[in-house]
Amino acid sequence: MASTGNEGGNNSISAYGHARSTVSGEPLDPEDVVKMNAYFQASMYLCLGMLYLRDNPLLKEPLKLEHVKARLLGHWGSDAGQSFTWIHMNRLIKKYDLDVLFVSGPGHDAPAILSQSYLEGVYSEVYPDKSEDIQGMQRFFRQFSFPGGIGSHATPETPGSIHEGGELGYSISHAFGTVFDHPNLITLTVVGDGEAETGPLATSWHSTKFLNPCTDGAVLPVLHLNGYKIKNPTILARISHDELSSLLVGYGWTPFFIEGSDLDSMHQAMAATLEKCVLDIKKYQEEARKFIGAFRPRWPMIVLRTPKGWTAPRKVDGRLLEGFWRAHQIPITDVATNPKHLKLLETWMKSYKPEELFDKDGKLAPQLKALPPRGTSRMSANPTGNGGLLRRPLNLPDFRGYALRDIDQGVSIRGNMVNMSKFLRDTISKNMTSFRVFGPDETESNKLSEIYKAATEGRVMEMLSEHTCEGWLEGYILSGRHGLLNTYEAFVHVIDSMVNQHCKWIERCLEVEWRAKVASLNILITATVWRQDHNGFTHQDPGFLDVVANKSPEVVRIYLPPDGNTLLSVTDHCLRSVNYVNVIVADKQDHLQYLGMDKAIVHCTKGLGIWDWASNYQGQDPHVVIACCGDVPTHEALAATAILREHLSDLKIRFVNVMDLFRLISETNHPHGISDQQWKAIFTEDKPIIFNFHSYPWLIHRLTYKRPGQNNLHVRGYREKGNIDTPFALAMRNRTDRYSLAIDTIDLIDFPRNTTSHVREKLINIQLAAKMETYNSGVDPEYIRSWTWPYPKK
Repeated sequence: MASTGNEGGNNSISAYGHARSTVSGEPLDPEDVVKMNAYFQASMYLCLGMLYLRDNPLLKEPLKLEHVKARLLGHWGSDAGQSFTWIHMNRLIKKYDLDVLFVSGPGHDAPAILSQSYLEGVYSEVYPDKSEDIQGMQRFFRQFSFPGGIGSHATPETPGSIHEGGELGYSISHAFGTVFDHPNLITLTVVGDGEAETGPLATSWHSTKFLNPCTDGAVLPVLHLNGYKIKNPTILARISHDELSSLLVGYGWTPFFIEGSDLDSMHQAMAATLEKCVLDIKKYQEEARKFIGAFRPRWPMIVLRTPKGWTAPRKVDGRLLEGFWRAHQIPITDVATNPKHLKLLETWMKSYKPEELFDKDGKLAPQLKALPPRGTSRMSANPTGNGGLLRRPLNLPDFRGYALRDIDQGVSIRGNMVNMSKFLRDTISKNMTSFRVFGPDETESNKLSEIYKAATEGRVMEMLSEHTCEGWLEGYILSGRHGLLNTYEAFVHVIDSMVNQHCKWIERCLEVEWRAKVASLNILITATVWRQDHNGFTHQDPGFLDVVANKSPEVVRIYLPPDGNTLLSVTDHCLRSVNYVNVIVADKQDHLQYLGMDKAIVHCTKGLGIWDWASNYQGQDPHVVIACCGDVPTHEALAATAILREHLSDLKIRFVNVMDLFRLISETNHPHGISDQQWKAIFTEDKPIIFNFHSYPWLIHRLTYKRPGQNNLHVRGYREKGNIDTPFALAMRNRTDRYSLAIDTIDLIDFPRNTTSHVREKLINIQLAAKMETYNSGVDPEYIRSWTWPYPKK
């Protein structure tokens, strides 16, 4: 297959002419070819109908402007290649009784997927008003990219879809997530050649290294090269055959090539190639499961090269359309203002011969209706595409059995993460086919090494690509299983937009009645901003919380447990939950412990509360409220409280800890929010509040907007000040250290200045002395490092 030029000026192998393919053979008899081509034409007709028509769905009368949508929105470019691939897999599902899920990678090409679901009858089963008749087809066309209808991606409204493709790069990682622990599933994944240029997609090719042919299914990628993105040529479509083959072989795949445009020969080539791939997959799995055990085959994949906008007119007004970038979105854009182009659209649509494909009532011809599989064997009806149907609750050990015991409140120092990892270890052991932990090679660093003791059969999956790990997790939970991602706080930003997309997906799912709830996406953030002694400024960014807080309150939760027992309680809660993105922020280092398990459960249930043991205002109104959120900020806030109680014994302090961040929001704006009455009972409405926060302080002001006494709220948090600092030096840079908090409290309380001035000056002197010792010795003073709560337990 030599490299040649073409009319479009794209220096790629030609996508035109008789089929050329790696695999030879003609497995289809002539009648099969005729039927499959007719089915393909029906799909193409439906795709065009979705793009253009709001009425006259079968063109039984001449096409008029009033039959066309006022706004033409959607994409045509990759529809043909995806439909073509889907149709050929249907044949093999029936022949070999396969379990197949389809993942559509190219952006905005929902028409291909929707058309197949409609032709299979699934769409009408899910949405009875989109029935298999003229009226139903008219509604089916009209809803697409139309106000009150559905979007142009394979959105949650699309039967069989777990991947919207709104942001490109995740089709392969999502697909692999679906087949882990799903031994009989093949996930057929079309990868757009524009999508293939993204970093996440590039790393996801390596997912085969993590696939166990004994216990996992298989992903069959189809790299669809049609030459162009929105306007520019795509990289992989421009390079030579040998270079592309070497690239894919280097990734560990066996690529089979198909290219051309002649439909009869392309049907034969695709039938032979896809069948070869399926038989190779089955052979590798049988070898592994019956004879040699786990090994790493060079799994098959297909490179499908067809013209951009395949089956469109080659030229319009002398300008290239099919095979060129103009076919990417709406192929003929001016039908509303150009009568000749309106007529051209009609001629094009009629060239598919809808009168032969559908009867007079709009039903698909019986010989075509017989082509797809039946029941849940239809790809758009595959239960994996609605993974909540397959989800079963985790068999969780009792987290209370892992409690940190004999806690001396504010004195005991233990490892929160090390202890919690024992709970995760046993969760893995009890759920060996439905729970995995994912992370970018940081499990050991994050003090979770205990889980390796249960890490057989790929239970812990690590790759230095946050994108791929997140994609695996999303695919895993969307297909009915459970999981957790652990990562450094500063670099969870790598997957900001992926989490955004997942939040949007599950929010839409809440409005789609037939979508069953899936397990929550759980993100454990550790190696946090306040403990980055040697990593420095680059590793100091707690801003992921701001990203998550922007998402719908229906789907996001943020927890900052202050100690080991609250971390256990929160983790158990998150693993049991469904349809959320749960973010847990907990540092991996050893920390002071505050609450026994019973009190920890109560505190987590409330989400925030007054810690009486750290307060001294009982029976009186406090002079000040000292609040905190996060493990290190809690430690410093407690130390500040102790300093104030030591030097100002008459000062009445109420100490408040916030564990569930969204409790701060008004109940009118978030289901976890508290009422203004509760706010006043905890924070008062007329006393100063010093709030020590784990992340950027502005987030707390945003969450507490219009709360009673909001002007009394003074938030301290990370202010983008950092370097190679000790914990105390970093806190002092950002005014979250105990001395800064105590000084700020003195400045705000309504106390006689002659009572507080000397205390304020003394604290400044102590703070400066501590700073000097830190910079001289390289470590924080012992009295800071070893500080514990000085007041006896009540």
